Amino acid sequence: MTALPSANKNAMTEPPPDRLSNDPNSPHHDAAFLERGVGIRFNGTEKTNVEEYCVSEGWIRVAAGKAKDRAGNPMTIKLRGKVEPYFRQES
Repeated sequence: MTALPSANKNAMTEPPPDRLSNDPNSPHHDAAFLERGVGIRFNGTEKTNVEEYCVSEGWIRVAAGKAKDRAGNPMTIKLRGKVEPYFRQES
């Protein structure tokens, strides 16, 4: 019984991945992390429309308005800056 709480404790201290994508077809898509609720601070500002991010390369992809590509996916713009992912706290 003691192994289970310590496993949960380690899961809570685990940092978000270096790169994550909302697109299920992307090799960087991880549903388990997305279900936990990953938030992004970009250059000190909270962003809610991030489609993909990479901390080590310092960029995020955000939707470009309501524009769609031929496959119906949102058109994105790559923005460069300081990326800080975090897990949102459940209240």
